[in-house]
Amino acid sequence: MAEEKNKRTRQPNGRSSIYEGKDGKWHGRVTVGICDNGKPDRRHVERKTRAEVTAAVRALEKARDSKTVRKPGKAWTVEAWLTHWIENVAPLGVNDNTMVGYRVAVRKHLIPGLGAHRLDRLKPEHVEVFYAKMQAAGSKPATAHQVHRTFRTALNEAVRRGHLGKSPVQLAKAPKTGDHEVEPYTVEEVQRLLKAADQHRNSARWAVALALGLRQGEVLGLQWVDVDLDGGFLVVRRSRHRPQYAHGCPKPCGRKAAGHCPQKRRINPELSVTKSRAGRRAVGLPEQLVDLLRAHLMAQEAEREAAGKRWEEKGLVFPDEHGRSPSHRRDWAEWKALLIEAKVRDGRLHDARHTAATVLLILGVPERAVMGLMGWSTTAMAARYQHMVDTVRTDIAEQVDGLIWKSDGERPSR
Repeated sequence: MAEEKNKRTRQPNGRSSIYEGKDGKWHGRVTVGICDNGKPDRRHVERKTRAEVTAAVRALEKARDSKTVRKPGKAWTVEAWLTHWIENVAPLGVNDNTMVGYRVAVRKHLIPGLGAHRLDRLKPEHVEVFYAKMQAAGSKPATAHQVHRTFRTALNEAVRRGHLGKSPVQLAKAPKTGDHEVEPYTVEEVQRLLKAADQHRNSARWAVALALGLRQGEVLGLQWVDVDLDGGFLVVRRSRHRPQYAHGCPKPCGRKAAGHCPQKRRINPELSVTKSRAGRRAVGLPEQLVDLLRAHLMAQEAEREAAGKRWEEKGLVFPDEHGRSPSHRRDWAEWKALLIEAKVRDGRLHDARHTAATVLLILGVPERAVMGLMGWSTTAMAARYQHMVDTVRTDIAEQVDGLIWKSDGERPSR
């Protein structure tokens, strides 16, 4: 009788309770917090034996104390959470270019690969197997790592909002990025590129890329109001985005990609203000670059007069022949043609940015200053640019050779 009474003794409010039910099973109830309506959030566990339910209650209390208990309500699936995050949460904090990468990672990779899992039951092993399958199917290491970063950001937000106790992505091994050493262009190659660019319109565009390391979107979005030639600096405030389209046809046109729709409509802005503090920055202009930009401004004024009414004034520093911003594809094609004309090895347009960053580091500019000039937000980015051009490597090797292996009589004086 005493044992039966002990089984049914009511615990004080807020305390966990363990009891045997009329169904012959053991039950436990644990208060883990407060629901949205203000009532206690009291969770229930059920096991066959008292020892099992006691262990379950202790585990729930431990999760409560470490603040890893998910919020009450229907459990999210990975697909449901990622869809909600990509549509309602992520756009509030990042720019349009970042959202493009997020959408590809979520809709092309994460939802098809992991979407059916319940969010609170997803394990690090599920994530690691998914990464392995991605790369086995042909995805590049950089793509897998981009998907990993997107997934980590999305699940961190789920943890912050209480929908997930702990993110399994934090425990999963991130896919290797397949690090490859970036070789910037040599001084001689840069000189050949600038000499070839002098023969074309908008030649200063390539000088800005090679000397200042601005990103493609930053250069194409640069306006004259951002440039102070008298003060010798420019301010990076905005970026031009690659267009994104939606179908505009009243009836299905049969084109899978919206960009091929005859009545396509653009759904993202052409220009947007840089959101991150690191991206918004003032960059000093070398004296030679100031002279190039002055000459470029005079040439643009003559071009505007020749175009007449066909000119669309948008205040851009590097527009096309009618004042409009050239497409990213055309800008890329002009870069490739310039490489061939200058007889310089093939490379990405982003390699011009690598060149500018490397030159700054070689010249001994402090890392923090380089981060400000290049618009980097973390020191990890600076580490990727710690490469030296071949001419500098040779020069250093010769100095070391002269210092160590020359005889005392031949050793240069201090």
